[in-house]
Amino acid sequence: MVRRSFWIDLVESAWREKTVVWLSGTRRVGKTFLSRSLGEVEYFDCELPRTRRIMEDAEGFLKSLVGRRIVLDEIHRLLNPSELLKIAADYFPKNRVLATGSSTLGASARFKDTLAGRKRDLWLTPINSLDLVDFKNANLNHRLLRGGLPPFFLAKNIPDRDFQEWIDAYWAKDIQELFRLERRASFQRFVELLLVQSGSIFEAMRFARSCEISRTTISNYLAVLEATFVVHVVRPFTRHKPTEIVAAPKVYGFDTGFVCYHRGWNELRKEDMGQLWEHYVLNEIQSVLQVRTVQYWRDKRGHEVDFVYSVRGHAPTAIECKWAAGGLDPRNLQAFRRQYPAGQNYVVANDVTRTYQRNYGDIEVRFISLPGLVTALER
Repeated sequence: MVRRSFWIDLVESAWREKTVVWLSGTRRVGKTFLSRSLGEVEYFDCELPRTRRIMEDAEGFLKSLVGRRIVLDEIHRLLNPSELLKIAADYFPKNRVLATGSSTLGASARFKDTLAGRKRDLWLTPINSLDLVDFKNANLNHRLLRGGLPPFFLAKNIPDRDFQEWIDAYWAKDIQELFRLERRASFQRFVELLLVQSGSIFEAMRFARSCEISRTTISNYLAVLEATFVVHVVRPFTRHKPTEIVAAPKVYGFDTGFVCYHRGWNELRKEDMGQLWEHYVLNEIQSVLQVRTVQYWRDKRGHEVDFVYSVRGHAPTAIECKWAAGGLDPRNLQAFRRQYPAGQNYVVANDVTRTYQRNYGDIEVRFISLPGLVTALER
């Protein structure tokens, strides 16, 4: 069993803040293995009928484990999971509870209470750069092609069949049990198209025509995919200026392995690396900073900045993703800074090992490694 040090430390830190921690993430991202690798835990698989039976009396169940560290894996299988977590948070302060699920808490009607203020949320993402150290495989090309789900990453050969089986299980266990959507063929077609076009600007009507469903249904499908972490909706950064794109989001698939599979890539070419690197940078920011608020910027003349990271009370940080640092066209950052003069400008590139800076007209741009970027954003 691989000990994912970054994530174990994150759970332990969360438990010091709140007695209840909600660990979410997509199917097969490693929630069960992470939970079992925590020290001195009582593990319960809520998919098992006998486990669900012993939790029917939530108060009695928690009382029998006073002072223990408890893992409730796949807790959404319970009839009223939020009730158990609420009781744990309010009446059993000596217990530490880690509950796992495939969606954001409250995304499904099964969760009658979002437990606001009672829990700490953690989001287990596909393998990040810190995980590569623990997996003893620093081959980034391998990570980009296979993706960041541990079973897929560790497989000897590209697990083509497993990608489709994952989609089937996702529909049967996550979508049907939590959301009960209809029209499986249209939904899966929508997922496939999003993964093929991952990183592009989202136009609902184009997908509605291709999937033969209404625009409203497309919007509902997208909300479900976002809630279950299968896509990331990156919305425009804007102050509603007349020259900016203000409404059209970009949609990224959750994992580079699935993007490669649905595009039919069994080997990576030089021209593929830039797009996959952009996905990997997004995963790293979301993973380490535990945020879903990364945005992008585009104006009506076609200038675009890959990502904008904005924290309330601070100037926006502009981030350009380049597989090689020499590929920067500074006009995009210059156009952004004409609208928003204050803030840091970063080019995060795979071939940068030591931070350096260059001036382009009146803007200063720092060229930085991915670990260096995340450290800079944390400050």
